[in-house]
Amino acid sequence: MIGPGWAGDERARPRANGESLRRIAVVTGTRAEFGLLKTVMFAVRERADLELLVIAAGAHLVQPALTFREIKKEFAVADSIPMQTVGRVGRWHDVESTGKGISRFARSFERLRPDVVVVLGDRIEAFAAASAASIGGLPVAHLHGGDLAEGVADEAMRHAITKLAHIHFPATETSAERIVRMGEPRSRVHVVGSPAIDGLAGTPAMGDERARELGDPQIVMLMHPIGRPDEQEEAVAASAIEAVGDRRLLCLMPNLDPGRVGIVRAIESVRDQANVTVCDHLPRQEFVGLVKRLAHTGGLVIGNSSAGLIEAGAIGVPTVNIGSRQSGRERGTNVVDAQGETTGAIAAAIGRALEMDRDSIAHPFGDGKTGVRVAEILAGVNLAEPGLLRKHFV
Repeated sequence: MIGPGWAGDERARPRANGESLRRIAVVTGTRAEFGLLKTVMFAVRERADLELLVIAAGAHLVQPALTFREIKKEFAVADSIPMQTVGRVGRWHDVESTGKGISRFARSFERLRPDVVVVLGDRIEAFAAASAASIGGLPVAHLHGGDLAEGVADEAMRHAITKLAHIHFPATETSAERIVRMGEPRSRVHVVGSPAIDGLAGTPAMGDERARELGDPQIVMLMHPIGRPDEQEEAVAASAIEAVGDRRLLCLMPNLDPGRVGIVRAIESVRDQANVTVCDHLPRQEFVGLVKRLAHTGGLVIGNSSAGLIEAGAIGVPTVNIGSRQSGRERGTNVVDAQGETTGAIAAAIGRALEMDRDSIAHPFGDGKTGVRVAEILAGVNLAEPGLLRKHFV
């Protein structure tokens, strides 16, 4: 277990005029959402009127904790919040981890005294942090609220976080309208785009040497579980792998949601195939570089990750979306939905994706300036506004 990693002064640093900096606690719980939150963290850290507090939680701390080390390379970690336990995966384990997280976040927020707590998405780490902050009387800012995506319990979790939050940063106008329909004041809903788009333009395509280390893939598969029994998750992942045929395939390991064990079994069963390479984790910069390489080489992304709908769409790489995990989510025109989870249905979708006109791909997720917009709004929002913390359905 990794303990608290913050060694700084817990008091807010003063500005030159004697006023205290506004303290922004950004909570990250997974490798995927850390990649999205990085530009927000950088933008907050660069402002003279804000102080960044990074809190690493949940999946980052499950040994060997590779992504926790990735965070520490770029940011000082104000605190770490263990939640999950190695080897314990399932819905009831998630319930236990969420309760543990709420309790630990409460102690952390009481000690660090942030002015705003920032969370993204729909996972249990974000829900635990938002619950502790909201009940504790701290303003919560929520990115990527209002989206639709079934996941394991994603829609319930995401919309629950919306109702716990006080400042909303949806990625699109459609998501913003959904938040307003949920009763949130329009004045607190700020369409900022998706932070997933930030930095894409400046990231180079992966070079030949690193690509060869990863098998120089023609297809990258990123499949996450949706809470089904391991046997069902294994069967779907195996069908996707079989549908690829003899094309060079890179399999990235799934997240820690219930059903992970089955997907891992499917991947491990083909690890020794000549056309398959397995990678536990790619840092975001490398992943984006790899997708950019696929854009140049005519490759594809397959699976059910939001990265296939958002980042791949912005880069111009076709994606084969498998199953219901992303059901309802806005997406770029790069997405081909497999009409079923069988080998035949996925193979047919791969065929359609390979024939796509890549030059016509478009997406609705913004212009790559989300982090800066979020930091500017956090610096300027009136935290003393009467009623900010008092939820009132409108």
